[in-house]
Amino acid sequence: MNATMSTPRGGGSAVPARYAGACDCHVHVFDDGTRYPWDPIRTYTPAAATLDELLALHARIGVDRMVIVQPSAYGADNRCTLDALARLGKAGRAVAVIDESTSDDALRAMHAAGVRGVRVNLETTGQHDPAHARERLFWAARRVADLGWHVQTFTNLATLSALADALPKLPVALVVDHFGRAQAAQGTDQPGFAMLCDAVASGRVYVKLSAPYRISQLPDYTDAAALARALIAANPDRVLWGSDWPHPGSAAGKPKPLDQITPFRAEDDARAMARCLEWVASPEEARKLLVDNPARLYEF
Repeated sequence: MNATMSTPRGGGSAVPARYAGACDCHVHVFDDGTRYPWDPIRTYTPAAATLDELLALHARIGVDRMVIVQPSAYGADNRCTLDALARLGKAGRAVAVIDESTSDDALRAMHAAGVRGVRVNLETTGQHDPAHARERLFWAARRVADLGWHVQTFTNLATLSALADALPKLPVALVVDHFGRAQAAQGTDQPGFAMLCDAVASGRVYVKLSAPYRISQLPDYTDAAALARALIAANPDRVLWGSDWPHPGSAAGKPKPLDQITPFRAEDDARAMARCLEWVASPEEARKLLVDNPARLYEF
């Protein structure tokens, strides 16, 4: 389906047709490191990327809601994310990062603030051991199950495949970031991709069709389309879209030393949203992807 487009003043990509209640399910917000200190064991140091900048972008491309995902640069200190969430009110939700020092009272306070998930980031630190992945996923799930949250993970197909028998036993829904790190050039027959499609088809797993630049090397990431369409076809009720704004970390290239800023990757976010509308087969699928599925999962 090709959405009707309009070109914004000042040039740039055409703006997609608007869907009321559309949600960007994967964004980050960064301070300049002074008010909210960086995690000392982070893998990169980002520039500032403010909520005001993000709101201006969303107003231009037709996004009404957002999910702020706690970035790895802050570790389990969620204050920057929570402060942005407080400004958003009913238009915002968040996914936090927790550790063993996070109390049950803190979890309940985050729930009241609008947090609806907890992230287990394995890929950024290069942690691919299935036993470790299983332990962290189930630990996180046990901590948040009573709140009705989900667990979100950034990992790859090999790790997910090694956990195929364990994932159905997870006591909460699982959300998989960034196509499960499937490699677009390898197509839909690559090892592990059928397993991801089956997990999505089961209804227990959501997948984010986000940040195709993390999985594709082609201009406009054209080879990611086959993966996106296969995942949508597997279960259009379990797919989500996210921009990954402001496109941080290794996606921008080789990280610099921690005393230097690793620049964000330059991406056309209007084109990113238009691209996702080209992956769906109908306006009904588009509404599920952008509106209905986020509303269900994040309780908008």
